Amino acid sequence: MASAVMVLAASAAVAGQALAAPGPSSDPSPAVVGGTRAAQGEFPFVVRLSMGCGGAMYSPNLVLTAAHCVNGTGNNTSITATYGDVDLQGSKRVTRQSNYVYRNPGYTTATGGDWALIRLSSPIPNAATLSLATSSAYDTGTFTIVGWGAASEGGAQQRYLLKAQVPLVADTTCKTSYPSLKAPVEICAGYKQGGTDTCQGDSGGPMFRRDNANNWVQVGIVSYGKGCARANYPGVYAQVSALSSAIAAKATELGRG
Repeated sequence: MASAVMVLAASAAVAGQALAAPGPSSDPSPAVVGGTRAAQGEFPFVVRLSMGCGGAMYSPNLVLTAAHCVNGTGNNTSITATYGDVDLQGSKRVTRQSNYVYRNPGYTTATGGDWALIRLSSPIPNAATLSLATSSAYDTGTFTIVGWGAASEGGAQQRYLLKAQVPLVADTTCKTSYPSLKAPVEICAGYKQGGTDTCQGDSGGPMFRRDNANNWVQVGIVSYGKGCARANYPGVYAQVSALSSAIAAKATELGRG
């Protein structure tokens, strides 16, 4: 098994249950297992959220994360977003408070999708952003996962950003592990033998790959899984290609900064 790398999410996914929406003081849970430390500037669009989730910069003032990471839609100044440094205590880090949260209201339905947008109190100048996959063309191959979560199932959060790669798992295969998989809006990735996965603390973070122009494109949002890096239980991610239109429309409404 590869050396553990995890990304802590808010509210753990235990025994295959979807992660619950945490409050501001909730204990973090899922992470990235089987990874290595990311280099400074390697994934500049990744964000750490103070409730114990991850996210990605959609625009200079909007962070895309998971719906289950937030309590609901409305004014919210309780979330701190940390950007710009692989070291959460590093001198290059930039922080912003939230001022509004939008949680996809139908995320628990068969076609809703586990996504949310957090609007920051002010834009981050020259922030690196992560483009969304707008078609299923990139929903294949091997993906990169990152996060500051635990390095093993139930372990502690990490100070430094960790990275790993995981391959696509076909919906038909994933359904044998997760019979309730919402195939229209969820995508699975991981190794049959386990060993590499997202885990406690990774929720809301991006899963991404290179597009045909060699730019990063987001294909997933960390959603849930049974334990961390267990054999025959891949990670489950919100499928961005199926949700990108709704995300873009809401981002426009909220103001992209």
